Amino acid sequence: MSDSNITDFTNPSIFILQGIPGLEVAHVWISIPFCTIYTIAILGNFTILFIVKTEPSLHEPMYYFLCMLAITDLLLSTSMLPKMLSIFWFNSREISFSACLTQMYFIHCFIEMESGILVAMALDRYVAICHPLRYSTILTNPIVAKIVLAVVLRGGTVVLPYPLLARQWPYCTNNIISQPYCAHMAVVSLACADTHISSYYGLFVIFCMKGLDMFFIAVSYIQILRAIFSLPTKDAQIKTFGTCISHLFVILGFYIPRLFFSLMYRFSQNVPGHFHILIASVYHLMPPLLNPIIYGVRTKQIRDRLPQLFTHTGA
Repeated sequence: MSDSNITDFTNPSIFILQGIPGLEVAHVWISIPFCTIYTIAILGNFTILFIVKTEPSLHEPMYYFLCMLAITDLLLSTSMLPKMLSIFWFNSREISFSACLTQMYFIHCFIEMESGILVAMALDRYVAICHPLRYSTILTNPIVAKIVLAVVLRGGTVVLPYPLLARQWPYCTNNIISQPYCAHMAVVSLACADTHISSYYGLFVIFCMKGLDMFFIAVSYIQILRAIFSLPTKDAQIKTFGTCISHLFVILGFYIPRLFFSLMYRFSQNVPGHFHILIASVYHLMPPLLNPIIYGVRTKQIRDRLPQLFTHTGA
């Protein structure tokens, strides 16, 4: 048979995003909750940023890290939702090869940055509770800026091999991605070559990088709990632990489902494809939706500013 009969996508010009395979007829209806999630995420995170910016009493490390988390959530949701909604609403399934790799990079970059920010927030809680008298001298503005820079550089560097490796693989006979966005393994699985290095590197990022982050968070909270239990009264213990509740909720909501879905994507055999894709898509958008709600409800300084914000707007 002639080689000309074989379709070669060694350097494909486009990929085709299927959206939610098997649920194409329901794409318009599926778009409603996704659009709602995006709208709430945008409003919630911009509200957090506005409150912290306009309230001088919130100009301290804890809220700087919270602003960084809000910015990351905005960028993460924006790197995914506009293209997803264009698929659901306008059947705009094509995405160029370069744009696909770019989207892949930024999605995973912002996910890694969010993990790093949660470590920074754990450090903030550790210093505030275990070394309260030295808090302002340890977490100075230059130190906070260096921590933020380190988080950004780490997220961007760790994820860089994803698109670099994906670009070098040959893609033969198939350029259809069975997802509404360009996830790392969804793209790599289309290559007609041995892509174990990409898979192994992805597992390295999951277990080593996120595992290291979870280790540092765990160590911080072990020290925090020791300091809390050493307080003389139960009321003081409860009040101090209450300052960590929002962060703990965000941590649990970020790490546990993400680890579960990453492993399920690689190793599950019996999960229906459309179920996995739908749930994974929703999950990626849960932190941008829930983080501002958690901090808005649980953090007194932000909660107290919300009525003033709306009163001022109405006036």
